[in-house]
Amino acid sequence: MVTMNSADNALKSLYLGVVSEQLNTSVNPLLAKIKQTTQDVWGKEIRRLAQYGINGGIGAGTEDGTLPAAAGNNYDQFVLTLKNLYGTIEISDKAVRASENNVGAFVNLLNAEMEGLLKASSFNFGRMLFGDGNGTLGKVSEVKDDGSVVLDGVKNVVEGMVIDFLSSAGAAIDGASGRRITSVDRASKTITVSGTKLTSTTVPANSIITVQNSYGKEITGLKAIFSSTGKLYGLDRATHKWLIPHMKTNVGTISETVIQEAIDTLEENTGSQVNFIVCSSGVKRAYQKALAAYKRNIDVMELQGGYKALSYNGIPVVSDRFCPDGTMYLLNTDDFALHQLCDWKWLEGEDGRVIKQVANKPVYSATLVKYADLVCTRPCGQAMLSGITEA
Repeated sequence: MVTMNSADNALKSLYLGVVSEQLNTSVNPLLAKIKQTTQDVWGKEIRRLAQYGINGGIGAGTEDGTLPAAAGNNYDQFVLTLKNLYGTIEISDKAVRASENNVGAFVNLLNAEMEGLLKASSFNFGRMLFGDGNGTLGKVSEVKDDGSVVLDGVKNVVEGMVIDFLSSAGAAIDGASGRRITSVDRASKTITVSGTKLTSTTVPANSIITVQNSYGKEITGLKAIFSSTGKLYGLDRATHKWLIPHMKTNVGTISETVIQEAIDTLEENTGSQVNFIVCSSGVKRAYQKALAAYKRNIDVMELQGGYKALSYNGIPVVSDRFCPDGTMYLLNTDDFALHQLCDWKWLEGEDGRVIKQVANKPVYSATLVKYADLVCTRPCGQAMLSGITEA
């Protein structure tokens, strides 16, 4: 017989390990290459010492002359607040009672909920890797007379997401929070949402959309790292130039020469060894087209997690749905780490239960949580090529 105790035990003992493994290795190939660690986590913060430059205690001299003065390594401290990542499932009391005498039916119900949670978590976590931490999914171009919303791009949205509409400055818009996306028209970059009809007065052009209650609370992704102004990890780039990656804009036609130039620049200036290349699908097709033009064989390699990738001189070239259009990142993943308080866990009540009744509703819920953020210890050892003509 199925009980809430047996369901609770199943989530903790049977599902947690599988879910954690899939979220850590199966979100996308980039995340699978990034190490995950509990080091340098202090309370609610990540405090990481980052070395830059070289040791200055070297020199040449005479046989009986003065030895070089000591000048140790250069260090700065990164300080970040751990981000709170959540995923919640809900099961109605009616569904539980309908399957309480049929274990198979309940297992199917639980499997369906967990698969939905995995899909949603993978989508959002993969998206965050390419974001700047603000969580902006898109910018409003216009609201049509029928209440549908035209965005500048729909790469980061999918049916079922619950979103908030915010002003261009990030302030909440009255009556436009907690809206669920009911449909996405990718050809016209238009979404429709639940609730009362939106208007151009309520949601003006240049408003932004974010995942519900998530503005400014997402992990520090690649977009935050690849900038030449402002602060990163609490340090000002104006006085810490080693925080600025190598960036080349308006690339145009992609070629092996362009890629090699970026790799050589990193090796010569920082000693960084690129071991992973990620780009948009259009850029990957353009790269394949360039190889075909020179009648070059396209080498394919297999990565951890079973992913397939093109190869550039032994370096995997992977496309990602969330990578910005016309963009290629050349990374040394050894410089990245996902610092976490712990791995994925279920939120437990004082009684140790993970399944709890939602207040005033005939529904039970369970929430998966992880406290983490992404850190790159050597931003200057990474490169970005943008403005690439896609195929």
